[in-house]
Amino acid sequence: MLRKTKTFLRANKVPYEKEHVNPLMVPEKNYVLKFGKNEAGEYINRFIVEHTYTWTGRMKITNITLRLHGQVHPREFKNEAELLRYLKRHAYRYVEGMEKPKSRNRHHHHKK
Repeated sequence: MLRKTKTFLRANKVPYEKEHVNPLMVPEKNYVLKFGKNEAGEYINRFIVEHTYTWTGRMKITNITLRLHGQVHPREFKNEAELLRYLKRHAYRYVEGMEKPKSRNRHHHHKK
């Protein structure tokens, strides 16, 4: 589950741990991965992967919810590729010693 994401976290020395949550009320399976620790050593970010199983027994991701530390609104992703793209762009928020990238003003047009 989320092999590329775990490889990315390991490559950046971001600690993570997984816990399998299986809510009895919900038919969908949930998989929770917590990552990035604060000074007290508590995990402060997490994503929850909702998945079902296909009839062949393969896991199919239906939704990924990511909540970074201090984020009010969690981000939702349809698949791992989207999640990974976001994690890479926002790595400075949870990778130790990483600086925030200088904004490239992609979407801002300067008024003359």
